[in-house]
Amino acid sequence: MTDSPTVLAEAPDLVLRSALARLRLEGAIFFRSELSEPYAFASSPRAFLRALHPTAERLILFHIVASGRCWVRADCPESGERHWAGPGDVIVLPYGDAYSMGGESPAECVPLERLMDAPAPWTEMPELHHGGGGARTEIVCGYLVSDDPLFDPALRVFPPAFVVRPPGGAAAEWVSASIAYALETRSLVSTRLPELVLTEVLRLHLASAPAADHGWMAALRDPVLAPALAVLHRAPDRRWTVASLASAAAVSRSLLDDRFRTVLGVSPIRYVTEWRMHLADELLATSDMGVAAVGRRVGYDSEEAFSRAFKRARGLSPSNWRSSRR
Repeated sequence: MTDSPTVLAEAPDLVLRSALARLRLEGAIFFRSELSEPYAFASSPRAFLRALHPTAERLILFHIVASGRCWVRADCPESGERHWAGPGDVIVLPYGDAYSMGGESPAECVPLERLMDAPAPWTEMPELHHGGGGARTEIVCGYLVSDDPLFDPALRVFPPAFVVRPPGGAAAEWVSASIAYALETRSLVSTRLPELVLTEVLRLHLASAPAADHGWMAALRDPVLAPALAVLHRAPDRRWTVASLASAAAVSRSLLDDRFRTVLGVSPIRYVTEWRMHLADELLATSDMGVAAVGRRVGYDSEEAFSRAFKRARGLSPSNWRSSRR
């Protein structure tokens, strides 16, 4: 018996779901914010790590926007641009980097620690109230910890901060459930809801990643591929060749090429191109960066070269693709 067209179409997504389902995650929804224009604050999540989870080394942070609109910017060398989020969007800071957040009006950026009534750990879900009394933005915040290579800062699989806009269906339902839970309860009762939300959000974000339907997560553990992916993910704008990637992994070009094709199902250079398009998708969808700036960020010297490559990959020019997502 042959598989139905529906099963075949869903197979790549099922592979990714299955891989993400094996992630070991621990965490909780831990506070809610009621912000009003104008507002801005800066946070260093790792300062809370020992209080939230004494044995953890890494912190994954997410914010679900219940209402209003805000921007987030990771305060690290790999970032710098603002990413915008609206109702139902999920902001993810996968490495717990320091970040800033604000609204549509300019405001002084205040340290988050100065705004909290009590230090962590908390016995009740804390609430943050901040701003000038204008239009409101409500945000539900959560954290998770994991020792999985997917969240290894050395591999930089993800941008320091990114926004996911769930479509209708299961993803949107998880987001709605999380918002309802956080807005209706003040307790810190343990729940798997943050884990389920983050897993679904990561699936949506990684759906366009190259070879996500092959052994992509296995590649992060592969002794040959992991170091090559680490340098590529940290610096997608470099002029990568098979030779330079092989040098970074301290293996021969032929071995690296073989591992890419065997584990990921694509050549190294094809992966480089597809990874750049994956990053460009996220920047075009949620940031205010110009097309030329996005192109430079992902390794193209000119806007024309980037636009040609993007249109080959996505079927639309970067500007038209951005408009269709907004």
